[in-house]
Amino acid sequence: MNQNSPQESALYNDTVVRQFSLMAVVWGVVGMLVGVFIAAQLAWPELNFGIPWLSYGRLRPLHTNAVIFAFGGCALFGTSYYVVQRTCHVRLFMGKLAAFTFWGWQAVIVAAAISLPLGYTSGKEYAELEWPIDILITLVWVSYAIVFFGTIGMRKVRHIYVANWFYGAFILAVALLHLVNSAAIPAGFMKSYSAYAGVQDAMIQWWYGHNAVGFFLTAGFLGMMYYFIPKQAERPVYSYRLSIVHFWALIFTYMWAGPHHLHYTALPDWTQSVGMVFSLILLAPSWGGMINGVMTLSGAWHKLRDDPVLRFLIVSLSFYGMSTFEGPMMSIKTVNALSHYTDWTVGHVHSGALGWVGLISMGSLYYLIPRLFGQKKMYSVPAIELHFWMATIGIVLYIAAMWIAGVMQGLMWRGINGDGTLTYTFVESVKATYPFYVIRVLGGLLYLGGMLVMAWNTWMTMARGHSVRVPVAVPVAA
Repeated sequence: MNQNSPQESALYNDTVVRQFSLMAVVWGVVGMLVGVFIAAQLAWPELNFGIPWLSYGRLRPLHTNAVIFAFGGCALFGTSYYVVQRTCHVRLFMGKLAAFTFWGWQAVIVAAAISLPLGYTSGKEYAELEWPIDILITLVWVSYAIVFFGTIGMRKVRHIYVANWFYGAFILAVALLHLVNSAAIPAGFMKSYSAYAGVQDAMIQWWYGHNAVGFFLTAGFLGMMYYFIPKQAERPVYSYRLSIVHFWALIFTYMWAGPHHLHYTALPDWTQSVGMVFSLILLAPSWGGMINGVMTLSGAWHKLRDDPVLRFLIVSLSFYGMSTFEGPMMSIKTVNALSHYTDWTVGHVHSGALGWVGLISMGSLYYLIPRLFGQKKMYSVPAIELHFWMATIGIVLYIAAMWIAGVMQGLMWRGINGDGTLTYTFVESVKATYPFYVIRVLGGLLYLGGMLVMAWNTWMTMARGHSVRVPVAVPVAA
């Protein structure tokens, strides 16, 4: 290498990063608004106004798809495109294909927002979209993989940073999960039948469903964690060796945990037990990753007092650790006998979704957005502080209400009189749950309110800033 050789100036492709980041905020507001609305319907059922496409059964899958694939998906696309360019020191591979992933993904989201309220559904959890939309998802995802791995293939540094390992595993695993679980026989436009039947269909569905959590909602967001926490804290990751152990242990173990969703069903008992055992093993790599992220703040704990963005990122890890302790515990058959089909499961899912996925995404976006618009920081730092407290209090209200309601439901359903009859009717358990549904709505409103604060802050940052392209020096070999 000639140290005095001229430098080529390459420009990162941040247009697509900006687009995905902004739409993550927009879809976050939409998805959480629908969530609050259906939570209110459980407390006040008349809120569907007798309109079929406003019924809980149609809006609930719209809510899950909006927050997971619209909000979470846009955050993952945007951050992965940002991180892979910075860590590989090259511009995105095939910029036009990257642009297609943005517009294609938005088309998927809009198609979901139209088809689900109209009642078009395959009936599979997190995979409700019908076959024409599934084909579009496949095209977008293959394009995403080409752009991401093509960028890594062109990298100017020998090393592949660990965040890219997690993003890469998330992309490959989700592709596999989507293709296998969505295999179906079309029976007309927007109507199909699963390629599987009976208990095999259930097994495939929850292999997909739990790994959607494991790879879409965990591995991808761990990619965010391994890049944005060290960046915001201005500290190197606590243990690079631990991050590699975390990666391999997590991706191997997660694949086998799905059967714990099917305890006490027609699934063979040995399969249920395999799911339970791997779920328990999963605690170790999950907590290893959490500890690695939190300990990155070693020597910089004081920054939490003054930096609300860092607080978002670190508190998200607290919820990650809590959720990944609770999940393995709930997979134990004797615990599951109490928790299954109750609102405890809803509380568990939302401690992960709101606490881990939501907060890590918001913290990462608060890091990204000002930089994407030529600003040193967001328009209002006090608004970030306000958002943090609204979100955190909202989460605690939500999950505490669901935990209490869930344990209460499980105990009431199991209550038996001396003569063998049930102590409580199902309606009595619903009545007892009502106050907790109202508390959940209040928690959801707080969380949604925080997201609206973020949307305002983002708009003001955009208005004050301007789009920038950040140059990277690429050494030229002699």
